[in-house]
Parts: sequence; structure tokens; C-alpha cells
Amino acid sequence: MDTVLNTYDQWVFTPYVYPKDGWPEDDIVRQLITLTILVNIQAAMLYFAVAGFSYVFLFNKKLMEHPLFLKNQVRQEITVTLKNIPMMSFPTIIVFLIELRGYSKLYDSSQRSYGIIPFVKEFFSFLFFTDMLIYFIHRGLHHPLVYKRVHKLHHRWIVPTPFASHAFQWLDGFLQSTPYHIYVFLFPLHKVTYLSFFLFVNFWTVSIHDGNYAVPKLFRSIVNGAAHHNDHHQYYNCNYGQFFTFWDRLMCSFRSPAVYNEKAKHGD
Repeated sequence: MDTVLNTYDQWVFTPYVYPKDGWPEDDIVRQLITLTILVNIQAAMLYFAVAGFSYVFLFNKKLMEHPLFLKNQVRQEITVTLKNIPMMSFPTIIVFLIELRGYSKLYDSSQRSYGIIPFVKEFFSFLFFTDMLIYFIHRGLHHPLVYKRVHKLHHRWIVPTPFASHAFQWLDGFLQSTPYHIYVFLFPLHKVTYLSFFLFVNFWTVSIHDGNYAVPKLFRSIVNGAAHHNDHHQYYNCNYGQFFTFWDRLMCSFRSPAVYNEKAKHGD
């Protein structure tokens, strides 16, 4: 996050927003204010950019004819997201501030050598660790004592669109993002790679809500795609994973997507 903050300080905040003298860029109050501005604005911009692109070019519009598709659903999904981004961003900003103050294991190229091999190691380590934690957090959110208070709102969208990807109750959204924050306090991760992973996660979250089931047959049983997540929205008690089906299979919550079963019957 300091890479992003330094860039904005250099080109926007220091020359045009904050006083040029008397308020150091590393002042904690200034950092908190700047993070609040950036996280809220960029979260909304990224949401509209990625979900909007997916909705226009990838989303299967025929799903909107489904009897369980709500009236004005897209507008509802967007409204819920924008309403909860400020609340969802608050604990995220605190975590980012802690990272910014040097308490995480994030590093840059000046601190250690970096190349394709470290990137591949970090990528698969990040996917495995976060996929594991998200599975158990997500499944926990379906516990009867928690579901109605925290997670039920997201399941209003039984037939989701890409705009449902971030349409959570704020605590729900933050809890499901905590594995990405926990990772950087436990394992070394390059700062630029962390930023790229953050963008990747947002793309992925949108993609599993886009109703596009075009996953190569070879990976359908391994990758938790839109078909798996669509069944999760409709049946509630299956396919809790984020990236892969491994934990669902291990914990006996895997459900083979209905759309793939139909294609198999027709020889696809």
C-alpha cells in the first residue's frame, strides 16, 4: 500500500492537496486521512470498472430471465455495495495503516532480490493459504447463529450478476477479506506482487458472479468458477471455496455444478 500512497503523494496530495510545508508524508494522521480517501474512491472505481466490464461483455444476460431474478436487481446490488463500502473500508484502512507503518512482512526489491521463481512461490502460497481460510470463514458465515445477521444479505441475489460480487453486509465483506491481510503478517510478500494479488482477487470475485461458465473441461473439477458459485447461491450449503474445489471436496461440501451435469448429458 505504501507504493500506491507514495505515488499519490508525489503526484497529487503533496503538490495540490496538503500544505507543502509542515505536514510530513509519513505523519500517521495524514496517512490515515489519505488512506480513507483512496480506499473509498478506488474501491468504488474498481468495482464499477471490473463489474461493469464483466456485466457488458461476459455476463450471460439470459440469467436475468430466471424466475428468481429480482426486479431491479442490478440497481439493488449496486446500492448495497455503495452503502457498505465506507463501513467495509474502515477496518481495511486500519489494517493498511498497520502495514504502512512497517509491521507486516511486505518487502520491496531494495530489501531482497526478486524474480520469477519467488513470484511463483508467493503466488501459489497466497492462493493456497487464502483459499483455505476463506473456505472456513465462508462456511462459518452460514452457521445459523451468524447467517441471518451477517451473510444473508449477500444471498438475496439467488441469481447473481457481476454487481453482486461486492454486495455484502460490511462485516461479511471484511471477514472474507481478512485472509489476504493475515497473509502479509505471516509470510514475506513483495509489495508490487501484493498489489497485483489484490487486483487479481477483485477480478476473481467478480468472475465467480458473472454467470459465465466457459471453463475448460480439464479444470472444471478443480477450479471454483462461476458455475460452482452459482450453485452456492441457489443451494446455500455447498461450494464455499474461493479459488479451488479442494476444501469443499475434503470437507464434503462439494456439489458438481448443475450446468456441467447438463452439458455432460448432452456430450459436451
